[in-house]
Amino acid sequence: MTVFTAQDHALMGRALRLAARGLYTTDPNPRVGCVLVRDGQVVGEGFHARAGEPHAEVLALRAAGEAARGATAYVTLEPCSHHGRTPPCADALAAAGVARVVAAMVDPNPRVAGRGLARLRAAGVQVDSGLLAAEARDLNPGFVQRMERGRPWVRVKLAASLDGRTAMANGESRWITGEAARADVQRLRARASVVLTAMGTVAADDPRLNLRLTPADLGIDGPVRQPARVILDRQGQLAPGARLFTAPGGPVWVFTAEEALERQRAALETAGARVDAVPVRDGHLDLTAVLQALAAREVNEVHLEAGPTLAGALLQAGLMDECVLYLAPHLMGTQARGLFRLPLQDMAERIPLEIREVRPVGRDWRLTLQAAPQGGSGPGGMSGPG
Repeated sequence: MTVFTAQDHALMGRALRLAARGLYTTDPNPRVGCVLVRDGQVVGEGFHARAGEPHAEVLALRAAGEAARGATAYVTLEPCSHHGRTPPCADALAAAGVARVVAAMVDPNPRVAGRGLARLRAAGVQVDSGLLAAEARDLNPGFVQRMERGRPWVRVKLAASLDGRTAMANGESRWITGEAARADVQRLRARASVVLTAMGTVAADDPRLNLRLTPADLGIDGPVRQPARVILDRQGQLAPGARLFTAPGGPVWVFTAEEALERQRAALETAGARVDAVPVRDGHLDLTAVLQALAAREVNEVHLEAGPTLAGALLQAGLMDECVLYLAPHLMGTQARGLFRLPLQDMAERIPLEIREVRPVGRDWRLTLQAAPQGGSGPGGMSGPG
């Protein structure tokens, strides 16, 4: 077992901070950073910015030049071993004469999965892995989950009053939270592959579901990447006149039931949408099938903005990986609508969650929650509203 030094930790931390600079741009690729060090001095570094562009290792090697020979490379994800959009980084590191490679984690992609590290060892490079692995996984939850479990990471965004209400009884919900919280939500959208909602939300709010931040807002070079907008529409009610089709933004993908597919496909495809059928279970679109279809399109992170029915269905089916809840300092009363629609009766049916972070956002509070380790999957099937 490798014993990593304080310097190893510090330099991998630097590589992780570099990787985070690709938070809003790398999709569907993972966020990766690399630092090259020789004789205690950083001689080159880089991070992956966009799919099809050079990987972090290649940029670091370019910056280092001949100084890469005999250096140690700290990289947040195992160097790739296959020809994809770019050549293998493992080969580039070996060819440059790097003496040691420290990888935070093994690449979960089955096309790599240790092969990159094996190629480096075969070339005579000292290889160590597992340094700050948890932090590296946290940087790429969707990519890791898609590779390991065949579905994207699902992040549910909710905004509520202190008494847990998301809308008045008449449906009025603007605005529960303040401007700072709404700007923060835009950053959540910016890191996601898709923004997902149900037809009920479209019918009630006619949302745009697009990203309204500039490159300067996000601190990135180049254009803003707009996430795809995904609508669950079991009954085929979505009209081509919805603001989704007129507001600038990512592509519109619609999932519907087989019996509604032909009824709406022609009009929506003319408007620019992609329309596909998924199975129906218990009268609702099969949420597992939806997520598997999104994973097949290289979707890493799903950002959900929907009502309590879909949020509750995902939670109860064990398909909510993370919940970001914005709590506003006011009360909306007992007649207002709740956060999740869950048919729970007894205390034993409670779904435990773990608070990962609490921080202020303007006048509101942001809670980041995940399923508790003892199990938050919940009973029931895998279907949800459409």
